[in-house]
Amino acid sequence: MQKRWTVKKYQPGPERSLQAALRIHPLLCRLLVQRGILTFDAAKRFFRPTLDDLIDPWLMKDMDAAISRLELAFFRREKIMVYGDYDVDGTTAVATVYTFLESIYSNIEFYLPHRYREGYGISQQGIDYAIENDFGLIVALDCGIKSVELIAYAKSKGIDFIICDHHLPDAVLPEAVAILNPKQHDCPYPYKELSGCGIGFKMIMALAQKRGMPMESVYRYLDLVATSIAADIVPITGENRVLAFYGIKKVNEDPIPAIRSLVQLSGLKEKLTTSNLVFVIAPRVNAAGRMDDARKAVNLFIEKDFDRAMEIAEVLHADNFDRKEIDMTITQEAVLLIQGDDTQLARKSTVLFQPHWHKGVVGIVASRLIDKYYYRPTIILTQSNDKVAGSARSVSGFNVYEAIHRCKDLLENYGGHFYAAGMTLKPENVKAFQERFEEVVSSTIDPELLIPEIVIDTEISFADITPAFFNILKQFEPLGPENLRPVFMARNVVDTGYSRIVKDEHIKLSVKQRSGPVFSGIGFFMADKFPIITSKRPFDIVFTVEENEWNGAVSLQLKVIDIRQ
Repeated sequence: MQKRWTVKKYQPGPERSLQAALRIHPLLCRLLVQRGILTFDAAKRFFRPTLDDLIDPWLMKDMDAAISRLELAFFRREKIMVYGDYDVDGTTAVATVYTFLESIYSNIEFYLPHRYREGYGISQQGIDYAIENDFGLIVALDCGIKSVELIAYAKSKGIDFIICDHHLPDAVLPEAVAILNPKQHDCPYPYKELSGCGIGFKMIMALAQKRGMPMESVYRYLDLVATSIAADIVPITGENRVLAFYGIKKVNEDPIPAIRSLVQLSGLKEKLTTSNLVFVIAPRVNAAGRMDDARKAVNLFIEKDFDRAMEIAEVLHADNFDRKEIDMTITQEAVLLIQGDDTQLARKSTVLFQPHWHKGVVGIVASRLIDKYYYRPTIILTQSNDKVAGSARSVSGFNVYEAIHRCKDLLENYGGHFYAAGMTLKPENVKAFQERFEEVVSSTIDPELLIPEIVIDTEISFADITPAFFNILKQFEPLGPENLRPVFMARNVVDTGYSRIVKDEHIKLSVKQRSGPVFSGIGFFMADKFPIITSKRPFDIVFTVEENEWNGAVSLQLKVIDIRQ
């Protein structure tokens, strides 16, 4: 798949000022400036975050009301329901808030909607369960901000809501006793990008302060907060960086039984990073809700006994194995549908429907098609009872939600954001929706957006990549949105004669620039680029830098992203 390279622009002035203050390699200062870090003090907070940098939770709009309502529930001995979404952010949020509240109050339960029977967010079934079982207060986590009618229904039955949500509010807000969401236009809380679990964490932080409890009683949940931040793809900047930094520290030094068991089952040996949380922990947690019931994930997170946690983790591990087999099968079926249809091949979008496809993995399949096969806005649809339901994913720079919005007359329901969305429609409208979506995409998308983009932080020379340089580069962790792993480009690279293809698909490189140092590198699934390397002509490469340990020796190597001549 051809890719376009885009090198980030930079302003030399701030870079020079920062270099004078920090006395580190100018390219490291360039990376900092690109991330909005312009002063010595900002760099100190970036490299050396402290828990003292956490923001006062009482600055969040409605925090007083939320804590007062919780205290009233304690006083009245009301039944409290902790309600959350079925993904990683929702399940970690429920586990965090439920476990903390249970440590000070016993009349409490948690509830997660079933993905297939109830769907996303606050459900009628969930509220009816609360009514039938005499709950007086529901704390909604990672959901609720758009559930105006259902929360009004709950209020009419004498049930109050505290909403802890990080999704963008609509103009009309639910009638909750408190809404904790920094994205409300009149919320003075200075950091707007907390995860749903992060907002729940701020609430229990405020409650602990109100009750004079030590902060260690709250900080013990930082590994769950870090997992939510990594998995929910929120920016790892500002307060999220502090929470993620100390959460990952806890993951590595003193993990809860749930994370310890999932790591053990995955076979991971190295120190955990945000990447491990995203690609190792999160899929196993999400598999619970995708394949069956997300309550298993919460039960795992709240389990204190390691042996019992391992039993639950093994179930999630098996769910994830099943999920991988299913999504690989569906992906292969989808590719065959496209390859066997000239009309599909010529399109600028992909919309595929098969009634037997598993609803829990259609979003994953859409992403996989874009990443590996056909780089274009993609929607995968399947049968869901008497409706058709699906997930959409987009390519960089294209608003798939807006494109779906322009097909709304063909849909029963839809929602989402710039890069991902979901929808339901009647089976008889599938064909018309396929055609309309293709019309919208083909008439609005910039053709350049149909070529995958590699965003490069800066050009670099091999001579600059030293152990001292990499030692500071490692301190850019935790990595994530708005602080991605730095991507470099090197020009006029030549093969030393020792590069080779390994396992028929990958390239093991040995390269240098002029008379500079020789670097080894690995290019996964890049065997088709091998003729460029062996052409005896200079070529350019895009890569990240990583450590490679072999036989007890640690060296720097290049993880190659692309090669061109």
